[in-house]
Amino acid sequence: MPSLVIHLLNEDPVLGEVDELPQKSDVIIIVKNPRRRDGKDLPYLDASVTNVVWPLSRISFIEILPGEKDEEIVSFVRE
Repeated sequence: MPSLVIHLLNEDPVLGEVDELPQKSDVIIIVKNPRRRDGKDLPYLDASVTNVVWPLSRISFIEILPGEKDEEIVSFVRE
């Protein structure tokens, strides 16, 4: 499940997970466990909310965070 940092228009970035990355034909994104980058609840969502649907038109860009598999990769470093 990829973790994303979603940059909404005129809002602070939101951290969350998605089942799959949005495709070119998608118009919405469903985000699970939405929260601020520091892990705190989003002030404009009810505390019991676990999934949010945002239209992609409200998003300026999305950052894809490295997963566990990506973190295990060790590359050669020349000193």
